[in-house]
Amino acid sequence: MEAHEFLLEHSQELSEKYPGKYVAIVGGELVAIGYSEPEVFEKAKEKYLDKEVSIAYLPTDEEMVTLLDV
Repeated sequence: MEAHEFLLEHSQELSEKYPGKYVAIVGGELVAIGYSEPEVFEKAKEKYLDKEVSIAYLPTDEEMVTLLDV
């Protein structure tokens, strides 16, 4: 499973659990969570040095409302 597929399949659950955080996905698996892109990338690369890491930001409810109002 690719990162975008994982995000589509688990977006609701991830958004509820980790609002305002960055997540790292490797091979269809959530491998790191944090408050900044570099932090999450570093955590993921420590575990998966030779794998492609995908990072996504999960907006808070307030940020989603703002995005939808634009």
